Amino acid sequence: MAPPTPLSIATQSVNRLVKEEAYYHKEQASQEARIAKLKQELETTDPADLDSNAEYMLKQEQTALEETKNVFAPLMRRIGEAVVNLEVRIAIAESEGNASEEELKKAKEAFEIGQKKYDEAKKQREAAAAEDGDEEEI
Repeated sequence: MAPPTPLSIATQSVNRLVKEEAYYHKEQASQEARIAKLKQELETTDPADLDSNAEYMLKQEQTALEETKNVFAPLMRRIGEAVVNLEVRIAIAESEGNASEEELKKAKEAFEIGQKKYDEAKKQREAAAAEDGDEEEI
């Protein structure tokens, strides 16, 4: 079996990072649901019937949620870097003509998906920064 080409490695990198980003969004939603459930239990349950660990568990879930949110900025930077690298690899492969049509097609699809994710994240960060009056660069 031939070793993977730089183009296929760059393609796989972008695909992996995009999947990772989707996983973290799913994890964030799950954590937010658990936090909402714990808050509801704290508000509606009689203190005598309440689990003694409930407030501690809520705090732990909130900490985990913050840690998950903190993953997004560095992850988006890595996606941006991987997209730029893939764009360069696509250009090299096209100019040299040493990549198969299927490999180029997969690379271009990964590039489009990665670029779209990166652009969406950048817009979200800019909107959040505008609300906070901060400018944080991805």
